[in-house]
Amino acid sequence: MRYRKVIPGRFISRPDRFTAIVLVGGSEEMVHVKNTGRCRELLLPDASVYLAEADNPDRRTRYDLIAVEKVLDDGSKILINMDSQAPNKAAGEWLRSGGLFGEGASVRSEVRYRDSRFDFYIEQGERRIFLEVKGVTLEREGVAMFPDAPTERGLKHVRELAECINEGYEAYVLFVIQMKGMHLFRPNNATHPQFGEALAEAQRRGVNIAAYDCIVEPDSMTIDSSVDVLLD
Repeated sequence: MRYRKVIPGRFISRPDRFTAIVLVGGSEEMVHVKNTGRCRELLLPDASVYLAEADNPDRRTRYDLIAVEKVLDDGSKILINMDSQAPNKAAGEWLRSGGLFGEGASVRSEVRYRDSRFDFYIEQGERRIFLEVKGVTLEREGVAMFPDAPTERGLKHVRELAECINEGYEAYVLFVIQMKGMHLFRPNNATHPQFGEALAEAQRRGVNIAAYDCIVEPDSMTIDSSVDVLLD
């Protein structure tokens, strides 16, 4: 997936979940934050960020904050996409180009099952598959973790995916790690232990848990390589 008209900036502050103040070309600009998560370890004062020009020219905020450069403990840097809509867009492109299930699969977005609306429904021959995407922006010492804050919606989706198995469907949770360089993915049990427990139980019941990293550029994000998953 690709953005248009991306420019660099310097993060100043975040007045609320939806907006940030960014230094752009010597002046302060109010921008829209495309991730309502906490992102406290990412949006630090003077962090290098990237902004994409909004499609609507009449919108109050002219730019969307889409990526941030994180400085690691060893002084190296990684670029992290923090657009909460990017994982679904990248996953849709990847699945339709043959990712995960190979070429020839029929891929539909936003398909309802019981009380949930899952991100993707895939048919391939006799196979019927529900797939839910979760974007990952939290990392600690090369380990990608989800969630960065308690997620009741995520908990509900994982539990209902497990129910699909009883009716003959295959089910997947796909964690899209919005960065490169991670050697492992695991649930963030310190923040939301119930999610980690539900994920492990879903796996025991037949739900497939997969994690893939991404090649991230200031103006694009593409799903790349499989990352090992560890469930406690």
